[in-house]
Amino acid sequence: MSKLTIEVLGCGDALASGGSFNTCFLVRGTSYQLLIDCGATSLLALKKNKIDIDEIDIIAISHFHGDHYGGLTFLILDASIRGRTKPLTILSPPGCEERLRKTINQLYPGSLDILDKFPIHFISYKAYEALEMGPLRLTAFPVIHSEEALPHGLRIELEGKTIGFSGDTSWTDDLYKIADGADLFICECNFYKYEGKGHLNYKTILERKDGLTCKRLWLTHFGEEMLNNMQHIDLDYAWDGRKEVL
Repeated sequence: MSKLTIEVLGCGDALASGGSFNTCFLVRGTSYQLLIDCGATSLLALKKNKIDIDEIDIIAISHFHGDHYGGLTFLILDASIRGRTKPLTILSPPGCEERLRKTINQLYPGSLDILDKFPIHFISYKAYEALEMGPLRLTAFPVIHSEEALPHGLRIELEGKTIGFSGDTSWTDDLYKIADGADLFICECNFYKYEGKGHLNYKTILERKDGLTCKRLWLTHFGEEMLNNMQHIDLDYAWDGRKEVL
């Protein structure tokens, strides 16, 4: 029986609609722990849920928007102050270290040395190319969102289980590939009916869900319009604090 678990530390949108934390999912295996995205509120969510931050091995970033990677600065600052020695690997689109250095300089001038307090390995993934690290296999797919943020959906394989994550995106048929046979596919659904560039709505997902061959589907990243229509939602969804065995 699988011991792989996933815990929702944050499923909110950029505006923390409904009081939800920014995007962050904790995946725990028998030998690996990883975060899928690390939004600005992630350190708070980790501490609120009494999670040992030093046990996190990998952080996989879908794109460079603050509600998906803005928590890295605070997490690394916290780790450096507490004296973490365990290496941390950050998987992301190209340019994460450079962006992070600029953010640290802006938020905590003179504190760039926090990046040298413990080993941090920055690894850039490439679209459609599988990246393997020990028991983890990650494949990234380009999606349709703000181009400057280098948006990707992620397909993560660990201990015989597969998790698909859409990232932030309008509809793209690559979502079928990300969800294909996945034990869980986490799909953004920012809107209910409104059609906004770079995000999905509930109507679009309903129209295409029969083509998604995942075993389970969770909707996430709800905005106010979506939250105001929860009585009409028939599909499963994430909420802060939800924890499941895959």
